[in-house]
Amino acid sequence: MARPSTREKRLKDGYYMEVRNNGGERGIKIRRESKEQIDSAMEEYKRTKEVAYLGLVKNGKFIEGPNAVVKKSRAKSTTRRKKKTKKSKA
Repeated sequence: MARPSTREKRLKDGYYMEVRNNGGERGIKIRRESKEQIDSAMEEYKRTKEVAYLGLVKNGKFIEGPNAVVKKSRAKSTTRRKKKTKKSKA
């Protein structure tokens, strides 16, 4: 038997939602190309399943929705480093 992959799966670009059975722990991710398509699919699945909107994925990262990756800004240091000076040979 082969060892399972440790690398994360890359998500295709598009809108994602998660659908699970009522009271279930695990669900499946469903992708659609446009916001209108994902909204209509969510309405259809809501009748019999639990549905959660995951967000918009671009370049393998969530950029919209509750799973969006927020860029952290770097805090600039107030202390300055001393410049190294070359010593001349006397």
